[in-house]
Amino acid sequence: MRLSVDGVAAEVDPRPGQCLRTLLREGGCTSVKKGCDTGDCGACTVLVDGAAVHSCLYPALRAAGREVTTAAGLAPAGELHPVAQRFVDAAGFQCGFCTPGMVVTAAALDEQQRADLDEHLKGNLCRCTGYRSVREAADGAELEPLPRSGPVGCAVSAPAAHRVVTGTEPYTLDLADGDVPPGLLHAAVLRSPHAHARVTAIDTSAAEALEGVHLVLTHRDSPPVLFSTGRHEDRLDDPDDTLVLDPVLRHHGQRVAVAVAESVALAEEALRRVVVRYEVLPAVLDPQLATAPGAPLLHADKDAAASRIADPGRNLVAELHSEVGDVAGALARAHAVVEGTWRTQRVSHVALETHAAVGWLDDGGRLVVRSSTQVPFLVRDELARVLGLGRDRVRVLAARVGGGFGGKQEMLTEDLVGLAVLRTGRPVQYETTRREALTALPTRHPMDVRVRLGARADGTLTALAVDLLSDAGAYGNHSPGVMFHSVHESVATYRCANKRVDARAVYTNSVPSGAFRGYGLGQVVFALESALDELARELGLDPFELRRRNVVVPGDRFVATSDPALTGVDDGLRFGSYGLDQCLDLVQRELPLGGEPVPEGPRWRTGSGIALSMIATVPPRGHFADASARLLPDGTWELAVGTAEFGNGTTTVHTQIAVQALGTTADRLRLRQADTDATSHDTGAFGSAGSVVAGRALLTACERLAARVRDLGAGLLGADPRTAVLEPGGVRCGRRLAALADVHDHALRTTGAAPSAEGRDDAALRSVAFNVQGFRVAVDTGTGEVRLLRSVHAVDAGTVLNPVQLRGQVEGGVAQAVGSALFEEVRRNPDGSPLTVSLREYRAPRITDLCDTLVLFADTYDEVGPLGAKSMSEAPYNPVAPALANAVFDAAGVRLRELPMSADRVWRALREQRGAQGAVGTARL
Repeated sequence: MRLSVDGVAAEVDPRPGQCLRTLLREGGCTSVKKGCDTGDCGACTVLVDGAAVHSCLYPALRAAGREVTTAAGLAPAGELHPVAQRFVDAAGFQCGFCTPGMVVTAAALDEQQRADLDEHLKGNLCRCTGYRSVREAADGAELEPLPRSGPVGCAVSAPAAHRVVTGTEPYTLDLADGDVPPGLLHAAVLRSPHAHARVTAIDTSAAEALEGVHLVLTHRDSPPVLFSTGRHEDRLDDPDDTLVLDPVLRHHGQRVAVAVAESVALAEEALRRVVVRYEVLPAVLDPQLATAPGAPLLHADKDAAASRIADPGRNLVAELHSEVGDVAGALARAHAVVEGTWRTQRVSHVALETHAAVGWLDDGGRLVVRSSTQVPFLVRDELARVLGLGRDRVRVLAARVGGGFGGKQEMLTEDLVGLAVLRTGRPVQYETTRREALTALPTRHPMDVRVRLGARADGTLTALAVDLLSDAGAYGNHSPGVMFHSVHESVATYRCANKRVDARAVYTNSVPSGAFRGYGLGQVVFALESALDELARELGLDPFELRRRNVVVPGDRFVATSDPALTGVDDGLRFGSYGLDQCLDLVQRELPLGGEPVPEGPRWRTGSGIALSMIATVPPRGHFADASARLLPDGTWELAVGTAEFGNGTTTVHTQIAVQALGTTADRLRLRQADTDATSHDTGAFGSAGSVVAGRALLTACERLAARVRDLGAGLLGADPRTAVLEPGGVRCGRRLAALADVHDHALRTTGAAPSAEGRDDAALRSVAFNVQGFRVAVDTGTGEVRLLRSVHAVDAGTVLNPVQLRGQVEGGVAQAVGSALFEEVRRNPDGSPLTVSLREYRAPRITDLCDTLVLFADTYDEVGPLGAKSMSEAPYNPVAPALANAVFDAAGVRLRELPMSADRVWRALREQRGAQGAVGTARL
């Protein structure tokens, strides 16, 4: 059939049943993204004869004779469509994976439709931005352009902005000719239909007999090396309890077999021909029952010491019990005591780009893997270990990553791809589906958190106890670290002479839990800040005032538990700066002002709530980054850092750091990143370390190089870029020195651990950052609907390196946390099989669900971070759920102790409250 794509006539032969999205991508239109393939996210939106359609639902045959326009074709080559330009000027993206579809949808709106913008954009999902900047970009209003270059402190656009809004910025599988050797094969995975089973027989002969099927992998082909999918600087942080393919299946959706074929469809057909016999085993799905006598054991076959599992005989991944002072005595003597148990649910990351990897052998026979990873160096090291290769025989690189939120701090696709490449000798690609992401890949840890607080009449805390049960799921990836972290900064936030922590992480036959934004703090902060709100009401104190009287202040020790050896965390914390007092003042002043109008009707009740959180600015136990900078013969600066860009904005900040340190402009910089060939090491882009640790390393490299250039008497700017001299405050022309082409420098290795090792710089110390969230909400007492009227978030981020970008990070963190608090839940049937299989059932926030968040910055300068900055990617998530719960209680008088606080749960709580009040009234009569 004939059609036109971006103004170019094309003749294609679509397959039966093929959708337009795959047809376009197979034709090289990589601006059309895959986020769901069910019409729920809008990442694949294109125009067909001027009308916006989700191309994953649009039959390819229907495009015959039509004009199809993608984001790349909205304007002539080299130019930006006005809507795309507004997305640049509004900083209307972060990871940018959804942005081409968003731009296309907005470009199709007429003036009348823009008047009801949210309604017409609700079919386009963004996980990163919080939608305020998207609204600004799409409403048609004139915007002041963001400059494309500037030093630290300026609001500048991302270096990739023009490519992102046109869809021409390559992500993991946006492969151009020459990126991968010819002969690409595709992998698909057969997954377990049981929560707990053993493979007793597996027959792959029918699958292998299919023409075009090159390989079928089963547990018989798996390397006999136990590992963890979770990645950390120290690989010993997580239990070694996982195999690439295991004959024992411990959760619904676990890998059973892998087919590698000429196409995805053929690989899936091969899997349908694999015959498997299972011995179904007893399963434990409730973490409360996991350690009970007689409970089914998931990893009894493991050696506890070798695998670093606390007690395989009790399904215990890790535990912590520690006390300072006398909590029981303090509670007995307290004027007021509050206690309760709060429960949080499984939450999916919903990064719009699902996990994917493509691998091949280079000319030297080295394994190369291009992956959607936050941690390319850590994946390289573990991939080499699992596959029995020398580290120098593996290269891992990442293009721009379409969202991560901790979910891509795992090795979930690379091991399969690497094994298949080594077995076939051919390039192999594996892209998970959205269904796989929701049903088989790690989620946030569900937790049950019991809190007990005691206080004097003046509000001074005298006792603080936290008892935590964390559901690790079937494997222990990240569970020890999440457990320790969850009860660390949360408990250390408040001054109290008597504290106790009891925490356990247990195995269940559920999908594994993993790293998620906040790394466990959000779950415990939900409980602790809700309990503090109850305590304030019990004592008749303002919730702001109660917190002011008890939060840590400079001069205090960060006391979470009595013994760092028990926690596994050497604090290493210090007040590099302190802005919590400012944050409380800012939110208290701004929360009552402005906001959305109160809905009309007698059933609506309004109320306000706040919460706060503290977070360390660098992960514990070591976070390292190496960076280099050099001057090239053509007068440009080449920078190399290991950290990945996945919407965290490190590319922008690193560019600004280099612009400032080198006295140049962004167009003269060439940045290599997220490639194990680019530099010697980088722990990875998690724990908000991309700016604080890698940024510090890059700053050191650039400052050293600039000093060398000055010493040599030559620089970059001027008529001939190789005949200029850098001077403080300016640049002047100078004599030419060809030797400058060889100038090269490495930054100091930068660590988040205590600065005991020789050669580490001052960024070894871990500072703390603070966040305060306030909400005003309306609650419909007839339906339980919670509507956001006002959202205010104050952050103590030290020097704000890029205010527009930081505002977007905070808005995105708040939006994601609102989803966790009100809507999102990965649900399952009683037998453990999945109920949530698509984004339609999952309910991530859309533009119609959120109000704009007012973001306020405390005025601080941190002694630890680069140029005074502190990390702020993870932190905004943590205080949101309790602030919402406190606001709901203030409005409707019901305390929600389980997430999500969905309308049905709020309605049931209101109904129970009315029933209890009626029963009391009857008794009095």
